Amino acid sequence: MGRKGTMVEKEIESKYLQETMTLKIYQPEAFSPLYKYNICMMQDGNDYFQMGRVATLSDKLHESHEITNTVFAGIHYKDKHDRRKKYHPSGEQNEAYTKFLVNEVVPLLDELIPTYHMGQSRALMGDSLAGTLALMTAIKYPNTFGKVIMQSPYVDEKVLNLVKNTDTLNSIDIYHTIGEQETKVNMTDGNTADFLKPNRELNDLLNAKGSTYHYYEIESGEHTWKYWQKDMPRVLTTMFN
Repeated sequence: MGRKGTMVEKEIESKYLQETMTLKIYQPEAFSPLYKYNICMMQDGNDYFQMGRVATLSDKLHESHEITNTVFAGIHYKDKHDRRKKYHPSGEQNEAYTKFLVNEVVPLLDELIPTYHMGQSRALMGDSLAGTLALMTAIKYPNTFGKVIMQSPYVDEKVLNLVKNTDTLNSIDIYHTIGEQETKVNMTDGNTADFLKPNRELNDLLNAKGSTYHYYEIESGEHTWKYWQKDMPRVLTTMFN
């Protein structure tokens, strides 16, 4: 069965990244300039459309009225090394990529999509390093992004310190999951890391910050799309209902 919505592709010649970036924008079937929309911006965009089945879920959940009007915009990476440079908290392009999101992606989407032009109508979603990027960007720009969805985010001292020292979290809605089996995750640099322990530390910090916060530990969950995809219906109905 074909998709009911419409996929639109747009290119941005990014002055911050010095490269051409492609946005894949999925509009629901009943998309109209007469309505207002939430915008969910997904790093690892192709993964969310293909393995996360976001377009199919969007069709289903709009039709059943389980989510309000939402447009999904995906941005992808060239390869694992490019992804690490852009998404990792210490990546050499992390700051430039964040500026690209705030100063180039948001204005384009605001121009294309009838939206509320408020942080609460804009979400950042990502898995692993992309989830880390979502949280850190929203903390730095809380008026621009009011929702964060992070599935099994990478958490280090830089992330924990940013959360400890911020006072912007009370304006951000956060959805956060980690798998119970994520104790030996293979990293891009060839090392393995325990994701569960630092994510539990992050949970403790976020709980204390007074944000609207949804935290789930996925039973038997591992650091793979098998578990992230299974959780997507709950992700979307929780954050866009």
